[in-house]
Amino acid sequence: MRTFIIILIGILLVAGNAIAGEIFGSILQGGKPVSAGMKVAVTSSGKTYSADTDKFGSYRLFVKGKGKCSITLSTEEGDSLASAELVSYEKSTRYDWIVETKGGVTSLRRK
Repeated sequence: MRTFIIILIGILLVAGNAIAGEIFGSILQGGKPVSAGMKVAVTSSGKTYSADTDKFGSYRLFVKGKGKCSITLSTEEGDSLASAELVSYEKSTRYDWIVETKGGVTSLRRK
């Protein structure tokens, strides 16, 4: 019985570390959703997690690391448009963004 409990505790510890934090939200530009197929990438602890936007400008990713991250929005062709900082948590976190261009510089701003 003691061996069973030790194994169960070990499995629970490993499973807890494998759970990814979800980062989701929407991206607007000029008051409208960005086009479907825009590339969204989150870099955390040297690893990059990516997804594409849908027709509503929404995205959803699962990031295994916690802490400070960066998010980058790119065109379908892979040309980087803008990036910003965010924080990844164990639980789901919503980040809505607005793409702004000022003085020829494009940036992401939290909504």
